[in-house]
Amino acid sequence: MKVRYDRDTCIGMFQCVAEWDAFEKDEDAGKAVLADSEEVEDGVFEREIPDGAELDAKFAARACPVDAIEVYDDDGEQVV
Repeated sequence: MKVRYDRDTCIGMFQCVAEWDAFEKDEDAGKAVLADSEEVEDGVFEREIPDGAELDAKFAARACPVDAIEVYDDDGEQVV
């Protein structure tokens, strides 16, 4: 599974930070940061979800008030 995060869409509510420790606060920018991610498009970051963290990643995506976080299964289908 992988997670995709659109930093430009993020409004800095940091609800994802409370749900999954892969997200960190960047209070200077007022945005979350997806740790260990790779920028795949301008302002869009992706990373693999480690085994055992799938539920946390899904909770982080569901908690985002602006849908800046998406979760994809191994077949590339969006699940959240």
